Amino acid sequence: MGHVTAGAIAGAAVELALYPLDTIKTRLQAARGGSRVNFKHLYKGVGGNLLGAVPACAVFFAVYEPVKVMLMPDLGGSQPIGVHLLAATTGGLAASMIRVPTEVIKSRMQTGQFPSARLAAKYIATHEGILAGLFAGFGSSLLRDLPFDAIEFTSYERFKMFWKSSHGGNEPQKHETVAIGALAGMLTGAITTPLDVVKTRLMIQGGRTVVHSIDSLNSCSSQRYRGIIDCFVRTAREEGWIALFKGMSPRVAFIGLGGGIFFCALETAKDIFLLKRIAT
Repeated sequence: MGHVTAGAIAGAAVELALYPLDTIKTRLQAARGGSRVNFKHLYKGVGGNLLGAVPACAVFFAVYEPVKVMLMPDLGGSQPIGVHLLAATTGGLAASMIRVPTEVIKSRMQTGQFPSARLAAKYIATHEGILAGLFAGFGSSLLRDLPFDAIEFTSYERFKMFWKSSHGGNEPQKHETVAIGALAGMLTGAITTPLDVVKTRLMIQGGRTVVHSIDSLNSCSSQRYRGIIDCFVRTAREEGWIALFKGMSPRVAFIGLGGGIFFCALETAKDIFLLKRIAT
């Protein structure tokens, strides 16, 4: 339970600290062509997002740590890159069952479609359906999240191992953990930005019906994307390839800062809860 609690605390810390950057990123990605972007109410939807993001982080670590530990003994105690890749991918797949509906609701609140998470969840489930609405963009979300989790956690683990090997086997200090986590986050955020743009656009268009943004944020409801490939192709054709990197600056900043906060909070919480468990 120590890893699960630590993951939940770390996830909550990042969401509360950096939610405005995520909102800016989402609104930039949603805007098509020369659409106006509203930078007001940047914490809109944070409460409802926490209700999903925290358990999603907990589920991730409930799977990630046991899978990582399970694979280690058969490999002589070494930590090859494949172990971290497989553990992170498995954890991400499990967490996606909570993460995707949460992201759908969050994205549509951030773009001004609903005033509350409760209303958003009720409307989407009732009028658009569970699969078509609450799990809109599920495939694109997996296409983004699984590589994201694999790259970020593998990068973090490898960077930390490199640090230890170059510092006499000593664990990094908290400020060093922040730097390592931030580096892993920035690298991952930049690489996966096009996947995030597609995910955002598929999620905010909803299921069977399309809800227009109350602040006229975007015009993407005028013509629906038919899927991941269609979204990639049309975005590049209609707006240029640069559009697939919309919101990269706030995304890299969000994930970089978030990675530093997340992994520092994670290691701190693990020290507290795991040492407490050993002591008892």
